[in-house]
Amino acid sequence: MKKITLILFVLTTSFCFSQQTVTGLVSDSDGSPLPGVNIIIKGTNEGTTTDFDGKYSIEATSENTLVYSYVGFNSKEVLVQGQTTINVTLSSGAQLEEIILVGSRALPRSNTTSSLPVDVLPAKELASTGQITFDKALQYKIPSFNTVQTPVNDATSLLDPYEIRNMGPSRTLVLINGKRKNLSSLLYTQTSPGRGETGSDISAIPTDAIKRVEILRDGASAQYGSDAIAGVMNIILKDNPSEGSVTLRTGITSEGDGETIGISLNNGATIGENKGFFNYTVDFSKVNLANRPGDVDAEGEFADFGGTRVGERLQDIQGFLARRPDAGNINGAPETAAAKFLVNGGYDINENTEIYMNGAYVYKKVNSFANYRTPYWRDIQDFQYLGNFFPGSNPLTTGVTFTDNNGNTFNGNGYDGYVPTFEGDLNDYNATIGFKTQKNGWKYDLSYTTGGNSQDYTVNDSHNRNSVFAPSFDDVNGNGVPDVGEEFVPVELYRENSPVSFDPGGTKFRHSVGNIDVAKLISDQVSIGFGAEFRTEVFEIIEGDLASYDGGGADSFAGNRPENSGKFNRYNYGGYFDISADITPDFLVNGTIRVEDYSDFGEAFVWKLSSRYKFLQDKLTLRASASTGFRAPTLHQIYTQRAQFSFVPGQGIQVGGLINNVSPQARLLDIPRLDAEESTNITVGIGAKINQNINFTVDYYNIQVDDRIVLSTEIGASATGGTPLDQVLQDNDLSDVSFFVNAIDTRTSGIDIVANYKNIEIGTGKLGLSLSGNYTIENERDGDVKNPALVSQAGQSVVNDTQEALFFTSRPEFKAILGANYDIGKFSFSLNNTLFGPTKFRNQGLQDLEGLVGGNAADSDGGSDLGVEFMTKVVTDLGINFNATDNITIAANINNIFNVLPEWEFKALTPTGEAVLNNAAAEKTAFNLITFNGRYSQMSYDGYHFSQLGTLFNLSLNYKF
Repeated sequence: MKKITLILFVLTTSFCFSQQTVTGLVSDSDGSPLPGVNIIIKGTNEGTTTDFDGKYSIEATSENTLVYSYVGFNSKEVLVQGQTTINVTLSSGAQLEEIILVGSRALPRSNTTSSLPVDVLPAKELASTGQITFDKALQYKIPSFNTVQTPVNDATSLLDPYEIRNMGPSRTLVLINGKRKNLSSLLYTQTSPGRGETGSDISAIPTDAIKRVEILRDGASAQYGSDAIAGVMNIILKDNPSEGSVTLRTGITSEGDGETIGISLNNGATIGENKGFFNYTVDFSKVNLANRPGDVDAEGEFADFGGTRVGERLQDIQGFLARRPDAGNINGAPETAAAKFLVNGGYDINENTEIYMNGAYVYKKVNSFANYRTPYWRDIQDFQYLGNFFPGSNPLTTGVTFTDNNGNTFNGNGYDGYVPTFEGDLNDYNATIGFKTQKNGWKYDLSYTTGGNSQDYTVNDSHNRNSVFAPSFDDVNGNGVPDVGEEFVPVELYRENSPVSFDPGGTKFRHSVGNIDVAKLISDQVSIGFGAEFRTEVFEIIEGDLASYDGGGADSFAGNRPENSGKFNRYNYGGYFDISADITPDFLVNGTIRVEDYSDFGEAFVWKLSSRYKFLQDKLTLRASASTGFRAPTLHQIYTQRAQFSFVPGQGIQVGGLINNVSPQARLLDIPRLDAEESTNITVGIGAKINQNINFTVDYYNIQVDDRIVLSTEIGASATGGTPLDQVLQDNDLSDVSFFVNAIDTRTSGIDIVANYKNIEIGTGKLGLSLSGNYTIENERDGDVKNPALVSQAGQSVVNDTQEALFFTSRPEFKAILGANYDIGKFSFSLNNTLFGPTKFRNQGLQDLEGLVGGNAADSDGGSDLGVEFMTKVVTDLGINFNATDNITIAANINNIFNVLPEWEFKALTPTGEAVLNNAAAEKTAFNLITFNGRYSQMSYDGYHFSQLGTLFNLSLNYKF
């Protein structure tokens, strides 16, 4: 019996002191996981840290005590006592608000302990804006973020340009769960903000799939590679498997158009015995056309399109405009239908390894319109067949028969002009699969990401008005082949034989990205990270059908010619090393270096150094960073070549040519190939967390970009003629050419302010106040324009006043958002006031205005005599949420409640400009020049400020499962 007792004692003792695997999750009091938490076996140096999802695994005995510690939280001790799963919640009065994953390639940090300025927007704040798409929600939440519907649509209607810190859409890198999202295949070529650039289609991401958004407002090329000069947007997807909801949305503008309806479903489920999860979102929406044309001026139309024939007399123009004051133009927000699908998931293979994945597919159908072709612009006497193509109710052509030079007669059929449609089908997808594992404190993350975007275009209600002949013969013998004596007779392919529907082709872009990321907490003070990336990119220009480009192509939008179409690709390797060291508990230093090697332009080496110092018991934080960066020219910029229809003030719609830098035309004109942009970023800021409810940050930034890539202005014929430029224009029947070039160096600086005061008790409710703002100190060209020789010889510049305004002053000089949220009982109220500072333009057509006031145009210096300034405005949004039950929430939003619309005015820049503004007739002519005779009176043809749609009413019903 004693022997048995002794054996049992030994076995029990051995069991008590034998090690076992303890796993668990460490989170804050709100349930959010905490990555990077230190877990130490008390009394030893053995330990581990939580991974990016707050999970950990450690070997311990039953009698061990685990100590959980994290900066800003109270430490916690837990006795194992045979437990194999220990979940811990850390909390304290100094609890940090959020853990951010963007900004460091070592281990994640909290926002207030980060050395970099990061905005964090939870899903609730995005939804509270009442905006239909993700990009528009950011517009009214992030002061340094700007986007808006452009006045002139075409392909731009598929994706609105956006940017951070006035740096253009190409210089903000978009990540999804930390992985690079694909670019759009769209290249902005209209004379509007964002001209010559491309970006990711963030509007395609369903808002209901987003958990939060992290926006790093600092250059981050060293950490993430190309496109991160202005900053990084990291979109974190929902990962909750147990919560789900369905939301029904509807809305309308105060003008009774732009009706919206949508439904979205977000739900999730666990995999196995809580070993994994998936969360999915399905979103369908439809937005109807919202039209905001201006009244068209008859005298301006007569100056552009007048003549001596009956259909072109001023009174006939006035008669048409009496029937159609807006000249039939349709401009505003196009009709859009969208279907969006997204899934996010993960699975724990064992205690130390998990696999993860996410994928999204989006389809958008957009219907927009070109400028209306009036009956005096496309005259039936020049194109007699138009009466058959586009019958109407014009009294001048109803019952009238026209005869051409060959004696053929045509019925007018009430021809009253026509409006070509521009229809786009967009497909966008992205997917990531990867796995994370840890061993001996090393954390490994291996992933593969793919993504793509395609845009296919259709032009309807148009025609090919060009005379193109094909050889034919009089087949007397009826054998289908030319015999001796049978006469060849040319047959006109288009005009009366033209189709009215065209396939002009489209564009595609896709990439594949492989990432290896490794991180380790070397000690309580030092963490390191390093990794590598391999990326391939393919850009494709899809050929249009013959009729869409032949001879000049479809009226309004010419198709892609075979010689301008094809697939183009490149690849690059990148590697980085990152180290983060807490020199003291208050003093942090973070450094990163990166090397990239591109197959098409070579290598880039960049670095970043940032630091943070906390004092006054962590209430104040000083932070600063300095870095270099780069942006590779996109394949779109290198290879795009096509005919471009655009409005030329005083001349109507003209056809220009966009030639790429690797074409025969570029060689003839000696246009240099594109190289990468290089940047230097400096950020200095201070953050204060007075208490749990009051905090603010102020950051100064300075961004220097060298060799900035721009799409040149339209370069026309030289004054003397006979140059290679003149020959290219003549051979291709073009009015002008444009091309991409590393033309300018720029400097951008400004200040960002973010302040919050929450949990203010008023009555039985709580009020939260927020104030954020961005002020641009300087945004300008640094040095002279780097003009190619042919442009200088022609006495022109690739960057004129219009271009400079689009680059530097077309975004608000300052922007501020004052918000208030009040929660009381089942109600939640939000009131946001967004202040849009002035934007300034140098529209085309405002140069050399001496002739309008009797001056000598030969005395002009070629600069703008007048500028256009959109005045400072405040847009107020009201939101009301009612939690009817635990499961049902009704939300009503009135955006732009006071129906504030953009307003602009002329600003005289020269004595000639002053004279124009003092002459009513001259000022009216200037107005016509920049608004296409009033068609775009609210925004001007090149203009931008904020939404031109006025008040928007939105209502949603959310049901939680």
